[in-house]
Order: sequence, then structure tokens, then C-alpha cells
Amino acid sequence: MSPQVDRKARDRARFETVFKTVRDELVEHVRELGFPCDVVNWFSKNLDYNVPGGKLVRGLNVVETVEVLKDRPLTSKEYFQAAVLGWTVELLEACFLVSDDLIDSSVTRRGRPCWHRTSGVGLIAVNDASMLESSIYWLLKKHFRAESCYVDILELFHETIMRTEIGQLLDLITASGERVGLSTFSLSRHHKILLFKVAYYSFYLPVALAMRLCGIPNQQGHDDPYKAAASVLLPLGVHFQVQDDYLDFLGTSEGSAGTDIVEGKCTWCICTALAVASPAQRGVLDAHYGRRDVQSERKVRDIFKELSIQERFSVYEEKSLERVTLLLKRIEEGGAEQSRGGSHSERQLRREVFKIKFDKVHRRLK
Repeated sequence: MSPQVDRKARDRARFETVFKTVRDELVEHVRELGFPCDVVNWFSKNLDYNVPGGKLVRGLNVVETVEVLKDRPLTSKEYFQAAVLGWTVELLEACFLVSDDLIDSSVTRRGRPCWHRTSGVGLIAVNDASMLESSIYWLLKKHFRAESCYVDILELFHETIMRTEIGQLLDLITASGERVGLSTFSLSRHHKILLFKVAYYSFYLPVALAMRLCGIPNQQGHDDPYKAAASVLLPLGVHFQVQDDYLDFLGTSEGSAGTDIVEGKCTWCICTALAVASPAQRGVLDAHYGRRDVQSERKVRDIFKELSIQERFSVYEEKSLERVTLLLKRIEEGGAEQSRGGSHSERQLRREVFKIKFDKVHRRLK
């Protein structure tokens, strides 16, 4: 095992120990409210099944960003607070996934049945998703109410959730179940879906939470560090999801392709194809996109190849990464603490925060 892989494993293991603490706190709170054992056990299973099993990228990003901003090892208290914030982001992710899987009638998630398909759950998953979200605010109140950043963190969650849910609505009414109509698909609409449904909560939220925890203040005008962070992280989040769209079309190294075509999803690939297709090619796409059969999928893939989707993605990726690189260079390099007037110190942005995120996304293959 390489040192880098070993460190990632240690970081994840340490982070997971904090989940056990917050899970126990949440379950104990329900127990103290006087609910019977079956309710307490259900809530506990909801948390254990849906929250800790993924890659934990968003939650770990909170901790990582706090470490970069402080530019020193964190104290036990600082680590715990950063990790709790990280788990609130993972709770939000779990809430969204439980809801999405139910809406999409999905079968599996992370290699096992979706929560709503486990024994006895079904539509109770609607309430379970809401409980995952409400758990965020209980944890924030318990651990951050006395902190000066408390209200800013609350507002950040409220605004992020609203933006994400609006993005989800746009996605749902663009490609809704059996009614796959390509007339609503466009690159501009697709970009807005990715911006609101993915980029805000997956890329901006973890970093902004870390900035709030480190006491980075808002500033007026173009110098506002939160606007600067968003200017880099949101385009990076959109780029990340476009990569996902393309990799789903391309398939894995083992040769297995994704499911976006047969599920009729609004992706970068189909929107790009529609923008350049001839009338005949458009007719094939209209007739076969979103059809759950092998022949239709093959016809769509053939059109994608005729339209050089692979080459078009290479051009898109080059321009997108160039744009993000230019935005990254506009972030002024600040230290972890810089004094003003010799009496007060405030935390400032460090370009390294964004460089780390950029390197993780840059030309990834999976």
C-alpha cells in the first residue's frame, strides 16, 4: 500500500469514528423524546444504512479544507468540529439520494438495494429522507450554537438546499420517467441543472462551511472570498458532472457501459449531439433515446460516434479546464493567518484549497 493510499485510509477511519458519535447522539435524542424502541431502532437503521457507506468525499473535503486554511495540525476540538460539519454534508447527500432513488424507482445504490426497496420501507422513505435532513439542524444546534459562525452556517445550508432542490426539479421536468421528450433538452438547460443540482452542494458547500468555521469574513464587492470561492468551485463542479456524463457513455475499462442512454437522462452527450445533429440523425435520436432495449441503445451510440462526441468532449475538457485555471489564478494567495494593524488576525483564502480540488477533477478517468 502506497503512503498516499495509507493516509487516505487513516483519514477515512478517523472521520468514521466521528460518525459513530453523532449517530449515537441523534439516536439518543429520539430515545429521550420518549419514542418506543421500534421507532428508535428504525431511525438508527436509517442512519447506518444511508449515511456512511459512500466515498465520503464531501465530508472529508470539509476537514481537508479546514486543515489547509489553518496550515497546521488541528487540535482535537477543531478536528471534531470540522468532522461534525463534514457529516452534516454527508447527511444532506444521504437525504438527496434516498429521495432521488425513490423518485427514479431505482433498484440498487452502492451495490445493495436502495433504502426504499429494503424490507418494510417503501414510501416511508419519504419521511426517512426528511429525518436525515432535520438531523443536520439538530447537530448544528448542539455543536455550533455558541459559535459566531452558527447563523452563517444555517443560512448556507438553507440556501444550498433550496438551490439543489430547484435544480432537481428542473432535471425532473426535463426528463421525466416514461415521458422522454428531447425537445426540452439543451446545453444551456443541462448546464443549469448541473450548476444547481450538483455543483452547489457537492463542491461549494464543503469549502464554504470550512471557511465559516475558520472565521473567514465576507467582504464587499469583488473582494468577497465567498464569491471568489464560488467562481472557481461552481465551474469545477459542472465540469466534474460533465465528466461523469461522458464516462457513462464511454464505459469503464472493463468494457461495461453506463445507463444514461436507456434511462433517457439529460446529459452533456445527448445535448451536444442534439446541437449538431442533422435532421436524419435527430430523427434517430428522437425515436430511440430513452428506450430500454439494446437495439435502440446501439443506434443512439452509433449517432454519437458519427457526431464525434469523444472528440467534442476533448475540446470541451480543454476549454473548461483552461477557464478554471484562469479563475484559479485570480485567487490571491493568502496565509492561514494575517494580521491587520498588528492587533487582530483573520483567516484568509489559500489557493491550495482550490488547487487540491482541481487536481482531483483534472482529466480523471473514473
